[in-house]
Amino acid sequence: MKKYMSIMIAILLLLLAACSNNTAGDQGKTGDAKHPSGTITVWGWDVAASTMKAAVEKFQKQYPDVKVKVEDFNSGDLYEKLTVGLAARGSGLPDVVLMEDERIPGYVHQFPTGFLPLNKLGYDKYKDSFNPAKVATVQNKDGDFIAAPWDIGPAGVFYRVDYFKKANVDPNSIKTWDDYIAAGKKIKEATGAKLLPIDIPNYDGVFQMMMQQQGLSYFDKDGKLALQSKEAIRAMEVIKKLHDADLVLNNKGWDGIVTATVNGSVATVPYGVWYAGSIMDQAPDLKGKWDVFFLPSFEEGGSRFANVGGSSLLIPSTSKNQSAAYAFVEFFTTDKDSQLLGFEKYGLFPSLKETYSAPQFTANSEYFNNSPIFKKFADIVDQVPQINVNENLAKASSIMSNAQAAILLENKSVESALRDAQKQLENELKK
Repeated sequence: MKKYMSIMIAILLLLLAACSNNTAGDQGKTGDAKHPSGTITVWGWDVAASTMKAAVEKFQKQYPDVKVKVEDFNSGDLYEKLTVGLAARGSGLPDVVLMEDERIPGYVHQFPTGFLPLNKLGYDKYKDSFNPAKVATVQNKDGDFIAAPWDIGPAGVFYRVDYFKKANVDPNSIKTWDDYIAAGKKIKEATGAKLLPIDIPNYDGVFQMMMQQQGLSYFDKDGKLALQSKEAIRAMEVIKKLHDADLVLNNKGWDGIVTATVNGSVATVPYGVWYAGSIMDQAPDLKGKWDVFFLPSFEEGGSRFANVGGSSLLIPSTSKNQSAAYAFVEFFTTDKDSQLLGFEKYGLFPSLKETYSAPQFTANSEYFNNSPIFKKFADIVDQVPQINVNENLAKASSIMSNAQAAILLENKSVESALRDAQKQLENELKK
């Protein structure tokens, strides 16, 4: 009898195991690296999420056994959910997540095992497909790809063609920041418009661009603080000259920049290439009245290149379908057509250098003074200096914004404000 019962129990256990395996296979089979299958969830926001949704159809032609669910969040909500999920060791996390490049070092520092090193799955073979500055933002300290590059924001100066003509200023004559200031004075006298918008108490983006031109962020290449460097002093002195000449419009946030662009209260907007889409969308009646030139340099022949913004895709290490997640990440970031989707529909500038030979990049833009502005930006991608962007960027930016406000609004000297900012940041980093 005991022998009979043992046999029956063994048979029941085998049947239960078989049922369990069938159920698991139906609900989430993952296939293998060469033939991934199952369902993956991708998190993104706004036009980025829309672009990924649009790319799914072509992806599934190549990977018919993988289903992709793209969830569109407000970016703030996405980061909050991501942080909570990582702290809970993966609870509720997606298989793929979009992240702004500047946030990647902070998340990797806080959650060092939170994301899958893509080198393990072969992504390092694409290193030469992207410019070195972008590659540096998606690698960890060991040189592993922790994220796959998507969009970037090579910077330039968008300018009002009609204002420059009225003031008899040739944009091609603006080579240095001193040239820019001199042109601004003429334009303000002729049109009443200020030269550029800066959210003085809250945003040090112009300072960041100026620092990258010189090969620095808030830190040098060795990770040492650079707020008292000659480059930082030189950058902030130029910003002070612009403000002292009454050429800066103290705007409020993103909405303030857009408003100033639309209503004509500024003649230029130094920003990333992606701002072209915002200008076209928000000011359609200004067609033909905007164009772009490269950032001025600090001296004749100096670097005129920087980057503003950009984002990449990461795979949380807790993903239960890493093969399918990697297949999507690899496809989406290296497929030329998928990269061009976001550019054509939403003005998102791709990282993939292969796209820059497409007609969309080489053609003249009717809106932007019949100028090939996107080719201009594509041509400088490889010339953007590589800088040290680490987990302390947000703290440094906040402190520098306060220093900028003290210099421009409280008349504090540049050197003393930067000295105090460096001391404050040093103390913050010790905590």
